[in-house]
Amino acid sequence: MWNYEKRLQFPVNIKTPNAKLALFIMSQYGGPDGEIGASMRYLSQRFTMPNRIAMGTLNDIGTEELAHLEIVSTIVHQLTRNLSMEEIEQSGLGPYYIDHTVGIWPQAAGGIPFNACEFQSKGDPITDLFEDLAAEGAIV
Repeated sequence: MWNYEKRLQFPVNIKTPNAKLALFIMSQYGGPDGEIGASMRYLSQRFTMPNRIAMGTLNDIGTEELAHLEIVSTIVHQLTRNLSMEEIEQSGLGPYYIDHTVGIWPQAAGGIPFNACEFQSKGDPITDLFEDLAAEGAIV
C-alpha cells in the first residue's frame, strides 16, 4: 500500500528556533484547515463517489494530505527544538508546553484541539466536492 522513503520530499532545515512562529504553523497541522482535517475529509468522502476514478482520486489526495503531516510536524519540531524556558514563556507557548512540552499535538493557533467537526462528509458527491473546494480555499 505504501512505499515509504525515509526522507522528506522537501527537506526542512530550520536553524533558528521560533516558538511564536511554531504556534501559527501548528494550525496547519491540526487546525480547522489543517492537514489532519484535509486527509480525513478526502478519505471519508471517497466511499460515496459515483465512480472508481473519482473514488481513487479522493483516496490519492487523502493519502497525500497525510504525507503533509510529516513535513508540517518537522517544521514545528525544528522551530521548537532547544528552546529555553524563557523563550517558551515569552513566545506564548507556555500553555501548550505545560500539556505537551515540545511534542507535536494537533491544535489550532488559538489552542483549540483538532476534532472531527473540522470537516464534512455528507454522502452526496456534489455537496462533498463543494466542501472540498471551500476547504482548499478555492472560489466557487
